[in-house]
Amino acid sequence: MKKAVVTGGAGGIGSAVCRRLAQDGYFVYVGYSSSAEKAMAIAAEIGGEAIEINVSDGRSIEAAVECIGAADLLVNNAGVSEIDLFTSISPEKSKRIMSVNLVGAMELSRKLLPYMINRKSGCIINIGSMWGEVGASCEVDYSASKAGLIGFTKALAKEVAPSGIRVNCISPGFIMTEMNSRFSAEDLELIREEIPMGIFGEPRHIADTVAFLASDSAEYITGQVISVNGGMVI
Repeated sequence: MKKAVVTGGAGGIGSAVCRRLAQDGYFVYVGYSSSAEKAMAIAAEIGGEAIEINVSDGRSIEAAVECIGAADLLVNNAGVSEIDLFTSISPEKSKRIMSVNLVGAMELSRKLLPYMINRKSGCIINIGSMWGEVGASCEVDYSASKAGLIGFTKALAKEVAPSGIRVNCISPGFIMTEMNSRFSAEDLELIREEIPMGIFGEPRHIADTVAFLASDSAEYITGQVISVNGGMVI
């Protein structure tokens, strides 16, 4: 059975990805940092395993990889955001955004890649954001971290392609998750009006894209950014 690792596996997008991959026959490691109970419940539901992976902590990454061993698929989904003026974001918050969204994804990939290289197969899928493509006011640090994730995707894809490993990035638009519950009904309506398709994305839209990129149907796709945003960013 193929093994998949999903960071941020207890969140809205992460849990949808875990469930979809389990449907596709993967044994799924549901990665979590603070939502242990949620991760355990999802793991029990899908027959996987909850595993603590605090991607901002190198020791946590090492312990998780030692437990997991070889993995066929890594989905770097863990992420944090902060909405505020660039000049108001504290150095601590800025460092956390970069550590989780970019550096953590890089370090976990770095630790799992030797197993993939040794087996001459594997797939890494990074969950970015449309703001990593075009930038967002009042989310400068977040936008920069996701832009870095896109650059990481493209560079690593070129490096590991000869080893039979594919690396791609999914760039979600506005997806209705707990992270976006902070918006008022009025704000949500204003956002919806900016989406050409006129509807919000759902976690399943990202999970379906992950499933496609991880499948043999995408065997000739690497180094790409797949936008899933209802036409909001083209």
